[in-house]
Amino acid sequence: MSIKYTRVHRLLEIISLVQGQTGWTAKSLAEKCNITERNIYRDINQIKEAGIPIESTKEHGYRINGTFFMPPVRLTFEEALAVSALCEAMADKGAIPFIRPASMAMNKILAQLPFDAREELTERLRTMQLRTTATMDGEGYEDVYDTVQNALLKKTILKCKYESTSTQTTDETFIFHPYALFFGTRAWYVVGYHEKRDAIRTLKLSRFLAIEPTTLVYEIPTSFNLDTHLGNAWNMIPGDTDYQVELLFETPFSQTVSDTRWHATQEIQWHDDDSCTFTCTVSGLDEIVWWVLSMGPHCKVIKPEALANQVASLAKNTAEMYKKISL
Repeated sequence: MSIKYTRVHRLLEIISLVQGQTGWTAKSLAEKCNITERNIYRDINQIKEAGIPIESTKEHGYRINGTFFMPPVRLTFEEALAVSALCEAMADKGAIPFIRPASMAMNKILAQLPFDAREELTERLRTMQLRTTATMDGEGYEDVYDTVQNALLKKTILKCKYESTSTQTTDETFIFHPYALFFGTRAWYVVGYHEKRDAIRTLKLSRFLAIEPTTLVYEIPTSFNLDTHLGNAWNMIPGDTDYQVELLFETPFSQTVSDTRWHATQEIQWHDDDSCTFTCTVSGLDEIVWWVLSMGPHCKVIKPEALANQVASLAKNTAEMYKKISL
């Protein structure tokens, strides 16, 4: 019975077969992987794009320069399984844009595993899946990602235009000093000093309208630390004020909420009726207000009053939109 290969497994198998034995042709590889020769040629091109020197000769078929691969890496089976699953879910499937080369790097490591271990690993991977938060494809702003990354490496200032979600003008040019590049939940962000705002700002890469490198250099303040900057932000954009938040969740929704670590400072207090009080310290209310709204009538804001007022106002506006709908 032929084995059905996912793309990452197939690329790994091609690398392993070619490295371990001479004589493999596009036809024999296609038969082994149960796909067409056309797909094999595409796979070979992807392997080359990853920087692996695979080539074809009339005498020996496909081969990989034996000096290319690193010495064998001593991974336990559990380590190899865990890293392979993460690479396939996060890199090969594009859960985080721009890190697909990580899957090919992992293939290089797995190619050093004994054949039997590699076969068992492939079978194990077919029985498990990692479902991550869906993200938009990175196409369209890969140049922004590369420009920011290079600026961070060279410590050079950027000249930018940005599409803001606020009422501020979107076509103004400003000077930006990038401090850190990070992926938060669904997208890439850069944190840095915005000269026009005279403040540190968190900007989403996909919203840059224009970005140009300059020859001007800057220094990241020694006092800057991304974790410290984010502080108690609910997600990734901290506000100016810390709030002690207290929310009441009724049963059975309380069970669902208590099963997840939503915030680093959260605490859960249970009540006799199986409802629970959720408390945390959060910097700013602009992010948490949407999370509270997503809980619908199962969540009641006890404090602060400012959060309760925001939720009530937004809920009222939402209800107004549906007034004419007969229930």
